[in-house]
Parts: sequence; structure tokens; C-alpha cells
Amino acid sequence: MFSHQVERLDVGVYRVPTEGPEADGTLEWDATTAVVVHAHAAGAIGLGWTYSSPAAATVVAHHLRGVVVGRDAADVPGAFDAMHRACRNFGTRGLVAQAISAVDIALWDLRARLRDLPLAAVLGRCRSSVPIYGSGGFTNLDDAELAEQVGVWQNAGCAAMKIKIGQCWGTDTDRDLQRVNRFRELAGNAVEIMVDANGGYTPGQARRVGAALDHLGVTWFEEPVSSDDIDGLAAVRGAVRCDVAAGEYISNRYDARQLAPVVDCLQLDVTRCGGYSGWLAAANIAAAHNLDVSGHCAPALHVPVAAVIPRLRHLEYFIDHTRLEAELFDGVPAPSGGRLPVNTTGSGHGMSLSAGADKYRQDSC
Repeated sequence: MFSHQVERLDVGVYRVPTEGPEADGTLEWDATTAVVVHAHAAGAIGLGWTYSSPAAATVVAHHLRGVVVGRDAADVPGAFDAMHRACRNFGTRGLVAQAISAVDIALWDLRARLRDLPLAAVLGRCRSSVPIYGSGGFTNLDDAELAEQVGVWQNAGCAAMKIKIGQCWGTDTDRDLQRVNRFRELAGNAVEIMVDANGGYTPGQARRVGAALDHLGVTWFEEPVSSDDIDGLAAVRGAVRCDVAAGEYISNRYDARQLAPVVDCLQLDVTRCGGYSGWLAAANIAAAHNLDVSGHCAPALHVPVAAVIPRLRHLEYFIDHTRLEAELFDGVPAPSGGRLPVNTTGSGHGMSLSAGADKYRQDSC
């Protein structure tokens, strides 16, 4: 294979409003920001993005571009290490990890496109589609709005669905449980019910709520306490029957190694944990602990990498990101029978920035 250098790295910021105000247990928002990266080499263009602050675009422009441009486009692992070294003095977690994630995804997509191969094939595909679960169910929704989202997931064929609980930092647990009951009525008994507290409870609250969730047949209790509270997660996990899940804020394999012993399923977010390189490294940590992995949010971006690990449980078909991805990108996979198809014929991950994305553009670097 001929060697090609990365010639250019472009980054732009896109802000897409939600259909209305949204909230979980600990946060409110009315828009989602995508930081989009394009990597260029020999006429091919790789695409990656992260959901982050516009400041992540500044990290790409000021600290990552200089160590990526001019490198062999096939040497993605070398670029990954170089980006981490370049950001050593700023810290390589959080926002910096999100910036690295967007570039790493773009570089892997570029590498596959230069070889004219599907990205999943380059990474080592073991399945042709990946299971998804419906996700949203924000704490500010009324029953009619929740029913509308359940209908979207039913149309996608989702056999599992998840809503947010822990409203206002866990100050209204009665309403939380009432919403779970209503959710069960809307979804039906055949659907696996999941909840996400976004770290809104104390360990004591989470144990008490978890006992009620067990009685209601909930199978997945996500971030019952802050994912930074390792002892709290362990305490909740030891007290409930439903699976305790966390990991969406993992930035690297060291974070994964710390969290894996206290969860039943490790969540990984390709837009936060170092892109495809970081996701696969953290997935190996999960495998060493005999854990499944669940992809957090960004369903379209997760499909190629989720297709290559044997211990995949599912991907989160998050209603905000499915709307945004359809607005910003062409080639986004569509669900069928509760699964997303893997690109097995075209090159790269198969997606590109749409012509209509310009109306959401905020800035570029």
C-alpha cells in the first residue's frame, strides 16, 4: 500500500437546537453542539465528530492539527499517541479527550477510504448489524410526549428502552417511580425497561430506589450515583438485582480499568474516550473483566467499532443524536428490527457532512 501523508485537518462547530427544552436528573439543555473534523489525504476525506463545547474545536486547531498534519495517514496509532503527548500539560481527559476523539475517528475513516474499504472491515468486523435500545424519556416530558418517543422506538423495533429519572438531583423519587410505572404501561411487558439517573442520587437513595426498580422489573440502572463515586457504585451494585451501568465519561483505558470492577456493563462513548482507538482499548479492559460493552449515544458513529467486538450488548439510540445526525450528515444508518446495519460495501464509515448542515454552522478553525 502506498504511503500518503495527512495534508489538512479542518474543524467546524455546529449547533442544532432540540425540539424543545430537555432535562435529565442533573442538567437542562436546549441545543446540542457537534465539533466536526475533516482529515484530508490524496483526495480522500475522513470525517469525525464529537458532542462537546466549541472549545474542543480550539483544542483541535491549536494543539492537535500540528502533530497530525504531515503524518502517514495509515499511522493512526502513532497520531493517537502524538495527540496525547501534545496535550500533556493541559490534561488529556474531558474536553481534550473529546477533541482527540473527533480527530481519531476522522483519521480511521480516512485510512479506510484511502484503502477503499469499509471501516468495519479494516477494524475486523464480526457482525453485520448491531442491536440498539431506545433512549430519551427526559424528566421534563409529560405523558403524551413520552408516549411519542416510545412510538419512535417501537417503530425502530427496539426490544429495550430507557428513560431519565433522578429529577432535580433526586429530590422527587415518588415522581421518578410513577414515571417508570407509566413507562412500563406505554412500552408494554415485552420490552426491557431501563433507567438512567445521571448520577442524581446519593448512595442511600439509589439503594432504596433500586429496590423499587427491582420490584418493577427494571433491568438496567445507569449512573445511580456519580460515576466518580466508585465506592457508591459498588454499594449500589451489591444491593440491587438490576444491572448497574456506567462509563459514559471514561476518557481512556485507565478510567475503564478503575470503573470495570464496580459495574455489570461498561458504557463507552466513542466521542469522549479517544475515538475508535480509545474505545477499542477500553473495550479490551471490559473483556478482561468479563463484561459486556454498551455504546453510549452517537449511534451512527458507534456502528463500525461496535461491529468488531464480541462482547457487545447494544448501542444507545439516543433521540437527540438521531435527530441531529439526520440533520447534519448523509449516509446515517437507519434502524430496522431493533438493529443498525454495518456498512459492508462502501468505503470508510459511509457518512459525510450534508449540504444542509451549513445553517447550523457557528464557527470554524
